[in-house]
Amino acid sequence: MLRPLVARAFWALSRWKLSTTPAPERPTVLVGAPHTSNWDFVLMLGITWRLGMDIRWLGKQSLFTGWRGPLMRALGGIPVDRSNASSVVDEVVERVRSGEVFGLVVTPDGTRGGHTHWKSGFYRIARESGMPVTLGYVDRTTMTTGLGPTLEMTGDVSADMDRIRAFYADKAGARPDRRVEPQLREETRGV
Repeated sequence: MLRPLVARAFWALSRWKLSTTPAPERPTVLVGAPHTSNWDFVLMLGITWRLGMDIRWLGKQSLFTGWRGPLMRALGGIPVDRSNASSVVDEVVERVRSGEVFGLVVTPDGTRGGHTHWKSGFYRIARESGMPVTLGYVDRTTMTTGLGPTLEMTGDVSADMDRIRAFYADKAGARPDRRVEPQLREETRGV
């Protein structure tokens, strides 16, 4: 009850415009890209709360220490141990298979410079859980954010990523200088 009210107030006051397709009707892996600023987190909450989506999101383990831990978990956070990141794929797939229903927000490109490729966890989670991928976006050039299409991942990594690249081709992120082209290292060797 409180989240939709907070979301309405946020969009009424924000200089960003919500321009979105409706929320998917089934659980999805929600890609948040280009993820170039920590403010993307606030926009993601505004989008999903406005659309009434029950979400979980993956975040680095350090976000869940001290006083922030209970808050981050209440906001849907799942801590990721980066030294064993592949275990989170198994954990999320197990949650889905056990009947838990949620949308999973994943930011495969990160906010720091120096990345040349997206991380493939979102793709592996989608394939192993049978969840589609919904393309969320932030575009500073138009000051818009929202959800784009929901796509089924076919297992043809290059073809699937071509569709993803086509959608993000004109999306700059909040900090365009930090944008990473949607490409997986696994495209040439399979996921």
